[in-house]
Amino acid sequence: MPAKKYLVSDIVNPDLEMERHGASFRVDEFARWWHGGAEKLRFKRELEQDIFNDMTEHNTLFLYKSHEEISELALKQSFDVAKKLRTIQKRVNPGGNDIWPKLYTSSWIWGAMPAENPFGVQFSMMVDAIKMQGTDEQWERFGKRVENFEITGTYAQTELGHGTFLRGLETRADYDRSTQEFVLNTPTLTAYKWWPGGLGHCCNYCLLVAQLYIDNEPKGVQMFFVQLRDEETHMPLPGIDIGEIGHKKGFYGVSNGFLGLKNVRIPRLNMMMRNAKVQPDGTFVKSPISVLTYFTMVMMRCMIAADNAFLLAIAATIATRYSAVRRQSPINPNEPEPQIIDHVTQQMKLFPEIATAVAHKLATNSLWSMYHETYVAIERGDYTRLPELHNLACALKALCTADANAGAERLRLACGGHGYLTSANLHTLVAAAAAACTYEGENTVLLLQVGRFLMKSWRAASEGKPLSPTASYLAAPAQGKGFDKWTGDWANIVNAIQYAAASKVRLAFENMSQRLKQGQTEGEAANNTGLELTQAAELHGRSFIAATFLAHVTGPAAAERSAAFNRVLQNLLELYLVHTTQRHLSAILQCISLSDAELRTLQTRLEIALKKLRPDAVAIVDGFDFHDCTLSSTLGSYAGNVYESLFALAKQSPLNQQPVPKSFHTILKPFLKSNL
Repeated sequence: MPAKKYLVSDIVNPDLEMERHGASFRVDEFARWWHGGAEKLRFKRELEQDIFNDMTEHNTLFLYKSHEEISELALKQSFDVAKKLRTIQKRVNPGGNDIWPKLYTSSWIWGAMPAENPFGVQFSMMVDAIKMQGTDEQWERFGKRVENFEITGTYAQTELGHGTFLRGLETRADYDRSTQEFVLNTPTLTAYKWWPGGLGHCCNYCLLVAQLYIDNEPKGVQMFFVQLRDEETHMPLPGIDIGEIGHKKGFYGVSNGFLGLKNVRIPRLNMMMRNAKVQPDGTFVKSPISVLTYFTMVMMRCMIAADNAFLLAIAATIATRYSAVRRQSPINPNEPEPQIIDHVTQQMKLFPEIATAVAHKLATNSLWSMYHETYVAIERGDYTRLPELHNLACALKALCTADANAGAERLRLACGGHGYLTSANLHTLVAAAAAACTYEGENTVLLLQVGRFLMKSWRAASEGKPLSPTASYLAAPAQGKGFDKWTGDWANIVNAIQYAAASKVRLAFENMSQRLKQGQTEGEAANNTGLELTQAAELHGRSFIAATFLAHVTGPAAAERSAAFNRVLQNLLELYLVHTTQRHLSAILQCISLSDAELRTLQTRLEIALKKLRPDAVAIVDGFDFHDCTLSSTLGSYAGNVYESLFALAKQSPLNQQPVPKSFHTILKPFLKSNL
């Protein structure tokens, strides 16, 4: 339950009360499943109690502050949370491994830092990058200082002129063997680092990604630990040009920054050397596999995909609760206005997003499992699964963020005019998802990478060679086996999506091959096949999500769940599969024949799925178990006092603190008296 003091009233709206009483399953069972078990759910709720206990002001009020005030607030909130987590650490795990750094970037506590966390990149990326890319000695020297928050830092990769294309980065690190130092430079304006979170005015160190040169010969992209500001005065060090990049659509307090370097020298041992190495005499030792340099980015893409499933679930919670409270537009003349959730068109805005959030959660759980398995394998020197992990992370990062962005906006629109208010907090979710579509790999570029992976996989399948598990569905189509028959059951729908994906892969492969035969270079052929490659990559990702959802709902784990809860998951699966089929019907009909009757049946099934989910919709979003401080919404609180909350927040506007604002006397009245 949410913190009482954060609400206008703790008396639950009667319409929401009615919805909860009418649910067909136990909400707590859903919550335990969603959060990974009873113990994790208990820990999450206790954590929320500790973190949100003293929050009395609505999270969206910070938006009335100036840019400088928001930056200061973000610093204060981030440090308050760090202190609370340290206290929790001492209580729950005294003397054990630190758990607070991971919790510091957890989606469970987003609501405690509504202005966002300037040190999110430090703890979500920089710490792990030093662990993965640095030696044990380097971790002891400066990695622990970063993790212990003794210093502040960020991961500085993206440049003003280059983002996703890492080979194009211009920042240089030239090795000077006479002093055993690297000399760092941003030789052009476009080489300036641009966007790293916290870099602007919060960080005194960074993990710099730069092109290594030895005797002016390029050795590829490497990482370097660089001090930027004096630890006592916070003044930029000589050769450092640093600041923040300005106001943004979201992430208001993160202090995203720019960084230029001019002849900045750092010791040789400040280059991350777990994999690639530079010996004192300038000898370069290559990494056993080049993609290891980017393994931190793979981890981040897993995290972003999972976070955006969570984000979409937050938006769905707000819009669904609001739709149960809001009454408008009688369905039959002369009848009372119904809850807008009773309108089928409203259900179509809400329920597919709920199902998508669940589907993405399951898919990203599977992605994380693959990540941890691959990490263990890499520790043994086994890199065989790394390409598959990399490409699945690219696909899910692209799809989860794009779906969250479009879905959160659809849900905002579903809340009508009230959804446009910042106090609804839906704009924040839309902005966060929009940012995720471009950071850590722009989505189209990531889909093109997946497309290239699929081209290699199709060639291997055509030659009867082994395929990675996530591409194994290509084997039969590549050998000429057609789609058996449309029956419309769940397994059949998943097979149809896979077959459509395989068909898109085949067409892209054939068209690229044809362009190569016509004399185009490999790069030109890939560029000209870009539309087909991205379409194939999207369907490849969709087929993985659908197959994962099906396996979870119908697999052995179903025996551990109650029959009532299984029915809810089955209804969500049915809606997801039918809706996905309709979204990609053009691609499916290109390779599979469906009759008019079968197409009509799909529409009927969609409408039936909406009808089945209607009585359970509020209970399902309750099962996501979001604290009111996480939702931060006048429209979506647990108690559902929408109108009271909207009015209370409006009264707190700075312009309403005086009956007559000073602008009347200084601007409005003089104008009205000016006889224009």
